Parts: sequence; structure tokens; C-alpha cells
Amino acid sequence: MAKAAEIAIAPDEPYRAAAARIVRVRARELFEQSAGVLSTRDIERVHDMRVASRRLRAVLEIFAPCFPPREFGGVLRDVKQLADALGERRDPDVHIDALTAFARQVPAAARPGVRRLVAEQRERQALGNEVLAAELERVEHRGLLERLLALADAADPEPEP
Repeated sequence: MAKAAEIAIAPDEPYRAAAARIVRVRARELFEQSAGVLSTRDIERVHDMRVASRRLRAVLEIFAPCFPPREFGGVLRDVKQLADALGERRDPDVHIDALTAFARQVPAAARPGVRRLVAEQRERQALGNEVLAAELERVEHRGLLERLLALADAADPEPEP
């Protein structure tokens, strides 16, 4: 799992400056996880991006008072929609793993039923991938990363170099 960057906050750092800095880091972390996220061979990519989306959502909600409400609402909504799409894809991954492990433990007579359940989850996984691919395209089209960075700039227009 991708580890979140540690972000130190000085006790005298202005709240808005901290908000901007943390949102910039978490936004970049989210989009760094997008490479290979549609691969069903490496399901950890989806997990890592989903976790990054939850981290970003949390800091956006914590620092909400620092951002212009009009822009903030749309950005938060887009982050939530992306997180939902990641969840649609991630849930079947978890079920497939659990069912595959379960299939090794059940009697041979029960395995065809378990394989059928795995096949159903693979269908859900494929549908989740379609949903996620469409959401990633929408996010790119709407410039979510750029909007997140602009939101941070609105909170603290003079970031440290």
C-alpha cells in the first residue's frame, strides 16, 4: 500500500497555509496513484488510489472554512464521485480474493458454486472498471487536479517554494 507523505505542521503556521499545503500534497498523491488503476492484475492500485481519495476528502472537509464555498462544493463533489467509482471497482476485488481463498478450503463438491460466485464478482469487477474508466475520463475533462490546486491557491496564494 502506498504510504501517505508525512506533513509536518508548525504550531505557528497559519491554518489557511497548512490547509493549502496539505491539500496540494494529498491531491498530488491521489493522481500519482492513477497509473495502472484499471488493471485487474494489480488490484492494489485501486486500493491505493481509493485510500488516497479518502485522505484527500478528509482534509478537504477538515479545512473547508479555508476555501471559497462555490469552488469548494464542486471540487468536493468530484472527489466524492471519484471515491465512489473507486469503491465500485474495489469491492469486487476484495470479494474475489476472499472467495478464491475460500474455494481452497471447501470440499471439491462445493467448488463449482464458489467458482460461479467468483465469476459473478468478475462481472461486477468489469462493470466497476467501466464506471471507473468513465469517472477518470470525466475527472480529467473537468480538470480536477488543477481545480484542487487552484482551491489550495485560493486558501494560500503564496505557497513556499
